[in-house]
Amino acid sequence: MTEQTDQIRPALPTPKPWISQIHAYVPGKSKGHDGRPLTKLSANENPLGTSPAALAARAEAAAPALYPDPDSNALRAALGQLHGIPAARIVMGTGSDEILHIAAQAYAGPGDEIIYVRYGFSVYDIAARRCGATPVVAPDADYGTDVDALLALVNEKTRVVFVANPNNPTGSFLPRGEIARLHAALPSDVLLVLDQAYGEYVSPEDEDGAMALAQSAGNVLVTRTFSKIYGLAGERLGWGTGAPHIIDALNRIRGPFNLSNSAQAMGLAAVADQSFVEASRLHNLATRQAFVAELEQLSNHGIRPLPSEANFVLILFEGNLTAETVYNGLMEIGYITRWLPNQGLPHGLRITIGSKAQMDEIAAEIRRLAQAAG
Repeated sequence: MTEQTDQIRPALPTPKPWISQIHAYVPGKSKGHDGRPLTKLSANENPLGTSPAALAARAEAAAPALYPDPDSNALRAALGQLHGIPAARIVMGTGSDEILHIAAQAYAGPGDEIIYVRYGFSVYDIAARRCGATPVVAPDADYGTDVDALLALVNEKTRVVFVANPNNPTGSFLPRGEIARLHAALPSDVLLVLDQAYGEYVSPEDEDGAMALAQSAGNVLVTRTFSKIYGLAGERLGWGTGAPHIIDALNRIRGPFNLSNSAQAMGLAAVADQSFVEASRLHNLATRQAFVAELEQLSNHGIRPLPSEANFVLILFEGNLTAETVYNGLMEIGYITRWLPNQGLPHGLRITIGSKAQMDEIAAEIRRLAQAAG
C-alpha cells in the first residue's frame, strides 16, 4: 500500500453517506416524563390482548434449542387458505416492517426514487434511505392519500410507491376505485406496495381490492401484520403476497429462519381463531365511533378528529387548546398517547382505541381541557 493511499483512507470504517440521513424509528412511549408507567395508547396495540388459543400455542411451540421452519410452511398454508391465496405466493417477515424494507431493497437503490405520501408511515422514509434510494414525498389531500399527487411525481427514476391503506398516522382510507385507478396509471415496472397493517379493521364490504390486485397484477405487493388486530406485536410476525417473481425476490433477501418457533405456533393458532379477530374489529368499530362522536361535539373549540378506518384516531387541535397540552394532560390522568411534532403534525395527537371506559375518560378530559382553554 502506498503512502498516498494511506493518507486518503479514512481513519475509521465509514458508513455509506445515505445512512447518516436516516432518522431512526421512534416507537410509541409507554411511560410518562417522570418514568411512571402509563396506560399505553400510543402504539395501536389490541386492547383485547391476544387470542387465548394463540397464548396456549406458545406453550406447545417447538423447543427454543431447535431451529424453526425456515419457510414457515404451516403458517403460509393457513394464511393462504384463509385468504384464498396460494401459499407459494406468500412471504413471511419479522413484522410487516421486514417486508417493507426488503421490498425497497429488492427494487431500488442509489439513483432510484421511492414515493410515499406526506403524513405516511415513517418506516417508508427509512426503507428508501436504507437502500440508497431517494425518498419523494407526495402532497396530501386533507391528511389523506392523494392519488393524483402521487402519480404526478412518477418518472423514469421511480421504482417503488408505498401506500398505507388505512394510512398511519392519519387513519384515512382509499376506496377500491382509487386503488384501482392508482395501479392502472402506474408504469408496469414500478412496484406498488399496499401496506394493510390495519386492513382487518376495515368492514369486509368496504375492502379496497388490494388482495385481488396482488394476485392478478405483476407489480403489486400487499403487506399485512399480526401486530395489530391479532394482538401479537411482541412476536414480530408479518407477511406479504404478490406475483411469484416478487415473492421469489423477497425470499432471496429476507432473514434466514426469520420467524421463531413461538411466532409460527402463535400465528398459526391466531389465524384459526377468527372469532377473536371479528370480536376485535367490532369492539374497535363501536368504541371508535362513540369516541369520535364525543370529540365532534367539541368542534367549536377547534378540535377535529380525522375520519379513521383503523384502530386509532388522529385528533387535530386547531384552536386555543394545543395537542401538546392535551398530551401532557392525559399523562397526568394516566394515559400515554402519540404526539407527532416529528412527523410534521405538532397540532396532532394520535390515540389508540382502548376500552370503552378508557375512551370515555379520555374524551371527558379533552372536554375539560378545551373548556379551560376557552
